[in-house]
Amino acid sequence: MEEGAKENRQMEADERFMCLALEEARRAAAEGEVPIGAVVVLDGAVISSAHNRRELDHDPSAHAEFRAMTEAAQKLGRWRLSGCTVYVTLEPCLMCAGLMVNARIDRCVYGAPDPKGGALGTLFDVSHDRRLNHEFAVTSGVLEDECASVLREFFQARRAARKAEKRSSRQSGTSGSPDSGCQASPRE
Repeated sequence: MEEGAKENRQMEADERFMCLALEEARRAAAEGEVPIGAVVVLDGAVISSAHNRRELDHDPSAHAEFRAMTEAAQKLGRWRLSGCTVYVTLEPCLMCAGLMVNARIDRCVYGAPDPKGGALGTLFDVSHDRRLNHEFAVTSGVLEDECASVLREFFQARRAARKAEKRSSRQSGTSGSPDSGCQASPRE
């Protein structure tokens, strides 16, 4: 019975921290960034939180979890984030999963899988690659529907805005930029 209660407490904590990551994702969307948010937790306390800022910062490394881990290291005064759990709304990419290995995190909890770039089980599994110098636990699917919904709504609104812009440019007689037919990945 005690094991079940412990699992329930962990699940409740995971959902509570993922809700904070979702708040960060919504901040990203409000700024026109792909809505991904992250928080870093140590001993039940949030050490840092961040959201995507690649467009605003003109920085290819400005992913939510990357920024949150960097901030956590600065606040803790150490590069090793052992004892920390990273919560992120979308499965981390290779860059961010690699940083998790190098920062020696204990655990990553993510919401939605990333079929185009997920590096914690979907395309790759950096968290359990015995060739690397560190392994960490992964919990996936925490508030998955909510995390996926924020991304889906963002990209639907973006596609609708592009269609409206094309319609408007046709009506005004100006030509918009040609559509390459490429679809952006969630990390765009």
